[in-house]
Amino acid sequence: MEAELLALAGTGATTLVGLMVSDSWTHIRQRLTDFFSRTGSLPEPMGELEASRRQVIAARRAGDDLAVADVEAAWRAQLCRILGSDPVASQELRALLVDLVRATSDRASPDTVHNVVSGGVHNAPVVQSGRITGLTIHTSHHEPPSDMPPDTPTGEMGRDEELPG
Repeated sequence: MEAELLALAGTGATTLVGLMVSDSWTHIRQRLTDFFSRTGSLPEPMGELEASRRQVIAARRAGDDLAVADVEAAWRAQLCRILGSDPVASQELRALLVDLVRATSDRASPDTVHNVVSGGVHNAPVVQSGRITGLTIHTSHHEPPSDMPPDTPTGEMGRDEELPG
């Protein structure tokens, strides 16, 4: 599987597990269920998502980071299978992750703690946190500063002395 799809599966799994313990879960689980139903990858997507959610909640309460990582790894493997067998799924997953991020940010309350989001710009946002009780993700698109140099052309530049004439 190509590296970009592996990264997308990782991003999707991390985001999915983070959203499982967010206040927005009840509002977004149907979108996730629809995605997994459309791909035909899970016999009962809603049940599988809810079972994973219960595992993550129990593991976080117990402070068992390895159990949380196991759930995330299982979803990463599932997403890898989906992305490897369904060429349309990668585009759908990217769009779904962006929509889910927007949906969670729209539901934020004024007193919500804001975390910094990092991760693959080319894939989707990733929340990196030890414990999540509520999740708000804001994304924005920034234009490069106007004082940045133009794109550098490919090929050799400034090495005329080293090149044979």
